[in-house]
Amino acid sequence: MKIQHLMETNVYAIKGRVLIVGACFPQVFPEAFTLLSNSADQVYSLCLETTHINMAITKLSAVFGTGQLKKLTFASVDRSPHCTQMHYIMHEIERTMKEHVPVENYVVAEGELITVPESAIDLSKSLGKLSKMV
Repeated sequence: MKIQHLMETNVYAIKGRVLIVGACFPQVFPEAFTLLSNSADQVYSLCLETTHINMAITKLSAVFGTGQLKKLTFASVDRSPHCTQMHYIMHEIERTMKEHVPVENYVVAEGELITVPESAIDLSKSLGKLSKMV
């Protein structure tokens, strides 16, 4: 499946079941990429090392506004401070979004594809709470 650059794609072209991966994800974890891309209609890359997260939030908010998404999946490289931000995008969008689209989050850690629950994403944004747990 062809991978397109999210930030270089018109918002009206993004539709259906969409997979957004960190730009290096397909090369670093080809098996996990193949598994996830098999259930997507379109695949986009996003590198938050080169694109500020606020730009990605604005872009994806506009995509949601088109009403053409059926499902959105994010997949990133675990422990990458830039890739980890990808999982925060939906939390920012959901504050202003009226529609609901199913969203899934994945990381690959030690070669294993892991589903990331919303509670883990919430906790990772709160270093105070996380510090008390450690």
